[in-house]
Amino acid sequence: MELDDRALGLLGVSQRGVLSRAQALQHGFTPNNVQHRLRPGGPWQRLLPGVYLTVTGQPTWEQQQIAALLHAGPGGLITGQAALLNYRLQHSEPRCVDVLVPLERQRASSGFARIYRTRRMPDSMVCDGAVRFVPPERAVADTARALADRAAVRAVVASAVQRGQCTIAQLAAELRDGPTHGSAHLRAVLAEVIAGIRSVPEGDLRRLIIRARLPEPLYNAQLYIGEMFLAQPDAWWPHHGVALEVDSREWHLSPADWEQTMTRHRRMCAVGIVVVHVTPRQIRDESARLEADLDASLKAGRPLPAITTRPLAA
Repeated sequence: MELDDRALGLLGVSQRGVLSRAQALQHGFTPNNVQHRLRPGGPWQRLLPGVYLTVTGQPTWEQQQIAALLHAGPGGLITGQAALLNYRLQHSEPRCVDVLVPLERQRASSGFARIYRTRRMPDSMVCDGAVRFVPPERAVADTARALADRAAVRAVVASAVQRGQCTIAQLAAELRDGPTHGSAHLRAVLAEVIAGIRSVPEGDLRRLIIRARLPEPLYNAQLYIGEMFLAQPDAWWPHHGVALEVDSREWHLSPADWEQTMTRHRRMCAVGIVVVHVTPRQIRDESARLEADLDASLKAGRPLPAITTRPLAA
């Protein structure tokens, strides 16, 4: 077979210079041609078994993803933290590219490509050029099952839901249909989200309240006076007239959001609400003092009939 330089060049462009051995042979390379290009100091380099980069230098993250998909074979889909990075729900490149393949495919993990055989290949996928990845709810669920730290699971789930990448119902369906192994943190965090928890500090706050046996508040409920919107505090005790705000620049998206927190404080205080402000560090490191302060505020509080409470919709 003659070498088809044009077709091979187009394939190389679409795959960012990454080729499989099968593709090279299909377009006219012989095994000796391939081996010659892979020689020490040659123009090609081996990324994974049977997968080559046709340029020198370090492969980019995109090239690594394409290589992992070629190694996995037809129909493979990137999942886990690598998929989250494509949805901009992950800030740094993970060490490995996790790829789902059908259960019947016999393909082993190698190098930076981790292969997961599954009976539940997604019905849909998202493509960015030659990179194919699972829907966001599957990426979140697969990532959560691999994380040992509940706070990290909270961060992933909260980020995905807040940014509108997936819904609570979609994550609940993934939890229901997926494996139970490794799902305990995801199950607990979804329960928190359904209760109104929207960030890692709010999750830590809920654990503190439960541990201290304080009355359970409504999380992120909307408060109104008549038809006028008043505020949406992080936690609200309607029978005590007490609101709590978790103040953290990390969890506010901009200086304008921070100023809105201060404006909410003034509005709530003006109608008689007792507003307690805490930071994530205080929730973690000063829990005993915070428990005592909250207990005192709740005991001193009183209902405010003029305020209408609308719980956060799940």
